[in-house]
Amino acid sequence: MSLSRTRLVFILFLFSFLVIIARLSWWQIVQSKALLAQAKAQRWEEKVVPAKRGEIFFADSYPLASSKPFYNLYAFKPEIKISYQELAEQLAKISSLEKKEIQEMLDADPLWIPIWRHLEEKDREKILSLKISGFQLEEETGREYPEASQAAHLLGFLGKNEKGENQGYFGLEGYYDRQLRGSDGKIIQEKDALGRPIVLGNYRQSTVKNGVDLRLFLDRQLQWIAEKHIAEGTKRYGAQKGLVIISNPQNGGILAMAAYPDFDPSHYSKTESELFLNPAISETFEPGSILKILIMAAALDSDTITPQDICPDCAGPLEIDEYTIRTWNDQYYPNSTMTEIIQHSDNVGMVYVEKQLGLEKTLAYLEQFGIGRRTSIDLQGETTGKLKEKEYWSPIDLATISFGQGIAVTPIQMIQAVNAIANQGKLIQPKVVQEINNNQKIEKIKQETKQIIKPKTAKQITEMMANAVEQGEAKWTKIPNASIAGKTGTAQIPIQGHYDPEKTIASFIGFAPAFQPQLTMLVILYEPTTSPWAAETAAPLWFDIAKDIFLLKSINPK
Repeated sequence: MSLSRTRLVFILFLFSFLVIIARLSWWQIVQSKALLAQAKAQRWEEKVVPAKRGEIFFADSYPLASSKPFYNLYAFKPEIKISYQELAEQLAKISSLEKKEIQEMLDADPLWIPIWRHLEEKDREKILSLKISGFQLEEETGREYPEASQAAHLLGFLGKNEKGENQGYFGLEGYYDRQLRGSDGKIIQEKDALGRPIVLGNYRQSTVKNGVDLRLFLDRQLQWIAEKHIAEGTKRYGAQKGLVIISNPQNGGILAMAAYPDFDPSHYSKTESELFLNPAISETFEPGSILKILIMAAALDSDTITPQDICPDCAGPLEIDEYTIRTWNDQYYPNSTMTEIIQHSDNVGMVYVEKQLGLEKTLAYLEQFGIGRRTSIDLQGETTGKLKEKEYWSPIDLATISFGQGIAVTPIQMIQAVNAIANQGKLIQPKVVQEINNNQKIEKIKQETKQIIKPKTAKQITEMMANAVEQGEAKWTKIPNASIAGKTGTAQIPIQGHYDPEKTIASFIGFAPAFQPQLTMLVILYEPTTSPWAAETAAPLWFDIAKDIFLLKSINPK
């Protein structure tokens, strides 16, 4: 071999050697992490052991949202002993799957084939009865709502996030999602070349931590009554929608919360997304005359007025700038007392009260009552209206707020505020959950309480509200011989800078028995068409609900 040929062979060998070294360096240095991950994936099998989602119960421990096992069926093709055609025929007989569809899945390349998802227990039993080798059932936890659409807005629903994982949305499911979902466990096990677990191989498992259970203040019977009546009442009075909230004024617990129309959380994907919002916490409205009791309470508590004081401005309409303030029915009561102003729901009289109280005290007391800030109720989606800064208030703004126009509140804010009157002046945070059960460790929910008006003031405004029920414009619908403190509210709806002359929001809020209250209730009808007035819509609906509750719970409202 000539020297030049030897040299050429040497160069070729050297070049090949350098290529191999470079390739090995690429694999061992640059691609080491990716190759190690690939090797690990081929050698190890990782399975998630799903945590059981916590359950939600009524106050009587009856389930409102339950965790229910579902199963996913997989076929491991190397272990299937019968023909794919025979297997498809047997499976098609017990499932909703088509024979052709099953065969197409089995003819695909992967060794593990997902065949059927979200099987219920009855379907699982059918699969086991076939005794087909190569089938594997994996369990996962889903959600079941035994009461269908009951308390849907309060509950929310369990859906899927962008990763395909279970996640709670809206209401309790959203607010307590982290606690309800718990922590999944993992099983990591060696597997062979066919993907089968090695029985004596290495095995690691992390502990599953199941989600907590929630027991609510929600009363199952009261919830049923509220939902029945708000659905019937919304239709009867031709309203766009309706809302009922019932609360225990002593502890702030929500006993019932019903909105109509509602939805079924088990079939949330078939629901218009607008229905998911809970109007009790996620929508604001101008309260109208139900706010008068808070303004009057502020004036009484600050010693600005007394119940017996006389209104010198109540003989007729009142002019403020270019605006004219009138009463709701254009009737006027000269020399009315403060008690009679509430009784007649007198707008002109309330403007007089507001003038005596002044802007600074008005805003301070409204903030004390919780208006303009979140109640921090334990439901996802709470919003709040904001009170304007003092420098932005005009004389007409100050006048209209006295009778509940030009201010936005949420229904839950009004319940919290009126609960304070029923609870001797103590503001208490509204709550839906009364206790959390974390692996048999019971945690009672604590609620903040604050004295915001004097007990004497609370008693005085209660007497005014009780008189309004007995002598006011809704007296025709009251319950005979019952002691109830309440107030109607009819608010015009603001549209594009002015108020719609025909559309209103009608409401009634009250508590009973008046001087030993066991419940506070707010009823709202949005845009009723049979009558714009709360005295003819929301008030009779409130008393219809109250009658059923008194009878069912053996409450003597005297």
